[in-house]
Amino acid sequence: MGDRTDNDVLQAEAGGLVAVQRAAARGAGCGGAGGGAGRGRSRVAVPGVSLARVSELRVGIGVDAHAFADGVPLVLGGVTFEYPRGLAGHSDGDVLAHALIDALLGAANLGDIGSLFPSGDEQYRGASSLDLLWEAYREVRDAGFELVNADCVLVGEEPRIGGVRQEMGERLADALGVEPGRVTVRATTTDGLGFTGRREGLAAHSVALLRRA
Repeated sequence: MGDRTDNDVLQAEAGGLVAVQRAAARGAGCGGAGGGAGRGRSRVAVPGVSLARVSELRVGIGVDAHAFADGVPLVLGGVTFEYPRGLAGHSDGDVLAHALIDALLGAANLGDIGSLFPSGDEQYRGASSLDLLWEAYREVRDAGFELVNADCVLVGEEPRIGGVRQEMGERLADALGVEPGRVTVRATTTDGLGFTGRREGLAAHSVALLRRA
């Protein structure tokens, strides 16, 4: 036989995963000695497929939202915007950074931003969210994980971030100490729906993928 191509390997691995799923489904429907679904279930080994590798990856989701407030600067992804209102918050209210923090902590099973940085703790009042992001990622690294990549989405009618979203991603990545390409920033609107549609505030969603360091 000739050399196997990358496509051949991918197809073989995909076939193996399908076999695992089918075997697991069969096991779920079979009882053990006492009968009943879910009893007597065992891990199914399929040649060429490593189940151990799957556990090395962890995914976390983070969501944050803040109302607009007068008299404070608007900071998003570490970038300060020329805008008449900022976001209310105990720190600088950076919803993108906060959502990313929660995604990282969730993936590493380390709680959430509120447990790590309590809103009642005065040492975090007015703090830079990039500093908080750095501290949160230090906890993640100490737990034995490192970032593969993260995707952050800002939800709101304004401000428009198209011209600076690359800079925002770079600042978030710099706070983490990773390559800029590992953190992406995008934006969307709700077409006038909800509190972001009424321009009462902004929200952000983030997904982070970690692996064992």
